[in-house]
Amino acid sequence: MFWRKQKAAIAGFHPLHQALIHQRGFSATQPAAGWAELAASLHRHAGLVRRSKWELPPRMLGVIVPLIAEICTDLGRKGALTVTADLRGHEAPGKTHPPRDLPVRPPVKSATDTWAVDPWLRLRADLRDGSVLEVLVVDRVRTRRVTKRNPRGKTKIKRKVKQVQIIKVRRKLPPDAPGNRPVSPPPRWIRAVVQDGPRRSVTAAAKVTRKPQSHHEQLDWILAVATEPFRWSAR
Repeated sequence: MFWRKQKAAIAGFHPLHQALIHQRGFSATQPAAGWAELAASLHRHAGLVRRSKWELPPRMLGVIVPLIAEICTDLGRKGALTVTADLRGHEAPGKTHPPRDLPVRPPVKSATDTWAVDPWLRLRADLRDGSVLEVLVVDRVRTRRVTKRNPRGKTKIKRKVKQVQIIKVRRKLPPDAPGNRPVSPPPRWIRAVVQDGPRRSVTAAAKVTRKPQSHHEQLDWILAVATEPFRWSAR
């Protein structure tokens, strides 16, 4: 049977690892030990599976695994981390809105805008200090398609894609935990909002208007936003 050894290897992987291969995503709640088991399984992938159909989504090893490892260092003994990863891409069913016609003038025959909203990562963690950390990463992709007729009567179609990424991180402080205003403001590209009440919360948000050049850069963006809420508490 074709690919027999690779199929056997996949059958022995962690269940969430298998979900990534076949469904390009998963949703699960586990303690730190459970996520360490998944990471160990994922790192075995390249040596056992070579068929392109069963490749891991690139963002998994480059972005999500290191982010999970970082957050797990702050989990308490009974703390758990919930991860929902949807790595099917922005063109997957349900993520793309219907095209919107744009007004045009000759020689343009037609123009449309199509928006896709791709919330590809959600995390929620119960930290050792009693606070709750929530992370959301969303790609918003606009595809503009323009059909134009040149003076020679030939029709040409141009397609332009623009991506904006939204990163939001909210930290709910422990009940009655004192707040703290940092000495320095957040970076210009990060906005912080504080909500007071019985349980103070700090939300940091960023809107990045270009695609990351590497997985390392993508991870740095998320960690930079995730660090901001921790500057607003006394502990």
